[in-house]
Parts: sequence; structure tokens; C-alpha cells
Amino acid sequence: MVKTRTWAAVIGCILLLAGAAAVWLWLRPAPGHVAEIYSDGALRYTVDLDRVREPRRLTVEGPRGVNVILIEPGRIRVESADCPDQVCVNAGWLSDSASPIVCLPHRLVIRLTGGAGPDTTAG
Repeated sequence: MVKTRTWAAVIGCILLLAGAAAVWLWLRPAPGHVAEIYSDGALRYTVDLDRVREPRRLTVEGPRGVNVILIEPGRIRVESADCPDQVCVNAGWLSDSASPIVCLPHRLVIRLTGGAGPDTTAG
């Protein structure tokens, strides 16, 4: 009888924690799709991907080379780069904040952050 009560208490605690986690995930604010583009460690551009209506390209020129960034509604990617390894190009589309796009030879980083911000891209 004591073992049954112990297991019932353990299962009850697990269900209570799962319910609390579900409520926390449901109530937290939805992350925005704001892309921050850094070159040589400095923030150069911010793009609110939720406000983008048509595809556009952004050329980022730095002291080490050139990256062409393709921006579409809700996502962003490096379309081309004149670096030797092309890791940033092969990274594909960035549409969540799981991992940034990084071009080490050009010291370029594109990452998504939560919240809406100003769209400071050219064009």
C-alpha cells in the first residue's frame, strides 16, 4: 500500500511539472523574426523579417570580402560569398534562432533575435 502511494505521488508530481511546463510555453511571448547582421563584430543591419513583403538582396562589403544576402518574408540566407570555404552559403535559410549563419573568413554573423525592431536595411 505504501509503494502504491509513493508511485501515485511520483506520477502526480510528473504530471504537475508537465502541466506547468505546457502553460509556461503557451503563455510566453512569441519570438519575432528580427535578423541582426554583424560585420567585423559591429551590428551593421537589422531586418524585421515579418515586415518583408518581397525578396531583396543586400550586399555586405567588409575588409575581407563580399557577401550577398537574400532576404525573403520570414527567412534570410547568404546567397553568395567570395570566401574559399562557402560554409555560410551552404548553411541555407535561417528562419529560427536555433543557430546563426557565420562566415568566418569575412567575419560576418547573421542571427535571429526575438522582438520587433526597426528595419535598417538599405533599399
